[in-house]
Amino acid sequence: MRIVIARCSVDYVGRLKAHLPLATRLLIVKADGSVLVHSDGGSYKPLNWMSPPARLSTAQPDATDAEAGITEVWTVQSAKSDDRLIIRIHDHIHDSSHDLGVDPGLVKDGVEADLQRLLAEQIHTLGEGYTLVRREYMTAIGPVDILARAADGSTVAVELKRRGDIDGVEQLTRYLELLNRDPLLAPVKGVFAAQQIKPQARVLATDRGIDCLTLDYDAMRGVDDSDSRLF
Repeated sequence: MRIVIARCSVDYVGRLKAHLPLATRLLIVKADGSVLVHSDGGSYKPLNWMSPPARLSTAQPDATDAEAGITEVWTVQSAKSDDRLIIRIHDHIHDSSHDLGVDPGLVKDGVEADLQRLLAEQIHTLGEGYTLVRREYMTAIGPVDILARAADGSTVAVELKRRGDIDGVEQLTRYLELLNRDPLLAPVKGVFAAQQIKPQARVLATDRGIDCLTLDYDAMRGVDDSDSRLF
């Protein structure tokens, strides 16, 4: 991972256009090809970013940019579209690289871990004829919560969350891109499962061909007794 703190301006050009004026920011370049632009406040989310696969190239500024004080121009080009992130650097304040090694992935506890266990035990919740392949199916970028097979024999990757938001859909999308490169598994479809799924996440998942499943945690663990309910 490369960590750069620099005075820079940032432009995103493609399906959408966005501009960040000159300011001091944190730039993170990850080994998977992603580049993230952070500020020192507001949110844990980056101000702008380019998801992998992407290619970063650096160049010297042209005469106009040089006159404006720009010392280096980064272009982060998406490998799947014409989208690109252009970072114009005025001053480098810090620049370092670190080998983080292979991450073992998130170790979940509490409700998410219980949801994973319960869904694995009640795999029919996904649909009639589903069978469990395994929990925590390891990939090069982390473990898939549940890998299953549908009645027709196709592979299904399930990402579990307590509250499903856009970040969870993005995470599952990365898993699906990787799993679908494996001829023994492809084609792999995705299921985004959570106790609550935000409307924006549902729209994004549907647009990407990912099914959404709302889980009733109490019912799955036998707390919700439907026979004792009045309604």
